[in-house]
Amino acid sequence: MRNIIVEAEVSLDGVIGGESPDFWAQVFKYHGEDVLDYLKNLLFTPDALLMGRKTYEFFAQVWPSRNGEDAERINSMPKYVVTSKPLQAQWNNSTIVNVEEIAKLKQRPGKDILIEGSATLVESLAQAGLIDEYKLLVHPSVMGCGKRFFKEGMGITKLKLVESKPLSLGVVLLRYEPTA
Repeated sequence: MRNIIVEAEVSLDGVIGGESPDFWAQVFKYHGEDVLDYLKNLLFTPDALLMGRKTYEFFAQVWPSRNGEDAERINSMPKYVVTSKPLQAQWNNSTIVNVEEIAKLKQRPGKDILIEGSATLVESLAQAGLIDEYKLLVHPSVMGCGKRFFKEGMGITKLKLVESKPLSLGVVLLRYEPTA
């Protein structure tokens, strides 16, 4: 069975970007060599990406025009998009799916499935018990506003810490697995 792994870069106050225009400028300041190595290795571990509509639309604007090993990997991977609004999956290897189909995706042969950000999707999948691991890069900044990864009213998800590793420039890698 494949695992669904959530990866997110978050500020200390849980912001993942969204409405915060300065978020990515702040995040990139903390991309030391070890963080970049971690992200590259993470990208080459799964064999599929799972995204919500907003993340998909952002990635589909950025990645197809990029070059290099990372771009080739992202552009060639199967991409599954969960959305309740109409969307044309125009980026190569993209398929629109619903939350119910994700359990079937996990049963198919293959490697892990990676979710980049996609807070609304993660909330739905967490409630359905479909998330197997959270990999969070916590950055030493407080944004004060913006889209929160874990929003109020989401419900309780019990997690077990499986790794805590300080990285350069004050970034901390936290890995959690859901518990019963």
